[in-house]
Amino acid sequence: MADLDHYLDIRIRPDEDFSAGQLMGVLFGKLHRALAERQAIDIAVCFPQHRSTGASPFIGETLRVLSGQVQLQALMASAWLVGVRDHIEVGDILPVPAMVQHRVVRRVQTQSNPERLQRRYAQRHNMSVEAAAQLITADHAKCCDLPFVSIRSQSTGQRFRLFIEHGALSEQPIQGAFNTYGLSSVATVPWF
Repeated sequence: MADLDHYLDIRIRPDEDFSAGQLMGVLFGKLHRALAERQAIDIAVCFPQHRSTGASPFIGETLRVLSGQVQLQALMASAWLVGVRDHIEVGDILPVPAMVQHRVVRRVQTQSNPERLQRRYAQRHNMSVEAAAQLITADHAKCCDLPFVSIRSQSTGQRFRLFIEHGALSEQPIQGAFNTYGLSSVATVPWF
C-alpha cells in the first residue's frame, strides 16, 4: 500500500451552463470509474473546501487526490479526464506538506430515498413494490446534512447522492485501504 505522500488538486472552473455541483459529480464519477478499472486501493480523495455546517452543506469546488507520486502519475497518464478537461484546472503533483493533521474521509449511507427503501423491502420480503410502498412511506426517509456528490450508479444507471463525511482531526495517520470512491471508514488522509 502506498503512502499518501503526494497530492494533486483538481478545481472546477466557473461555468454558465453547469453548476459546480454538477461538474463535481461528473468529475467524481469519472474518478470512481478510473479507480474501479485499476482496482486501486491506494488512492484517496478529500474535499478541502467542504462545509458541513451552516445554511447548507457544500462539497466545494476542489477535489484533492492523494497517493504516492508514481500512482498519481500513472492515474494522470490515463485518459480518465476525457470529456471534462474544459471544465477543470488540474494542479501539479506535489509532496504533502510536513507536519499536517489527518482525518478519515468516508461515505455515509443514509436511508433518504423512499423509492429505494421500497424496492429493497419488496425484494427482501418477496412482495410487490406497490405493497412495499404502502408500508414504507416518505416519512421513513432520513435527512442527511452532509455534503454530497451526485453521481450515476454503474450497476443500476440511477443517480444518487454520495454523502461524504470529513471526520475529526487527528495528529496520527492511520494506514489502510481505500475503496473505489477513494474513501475509507478507517484510513486517514493528510489534511492541510
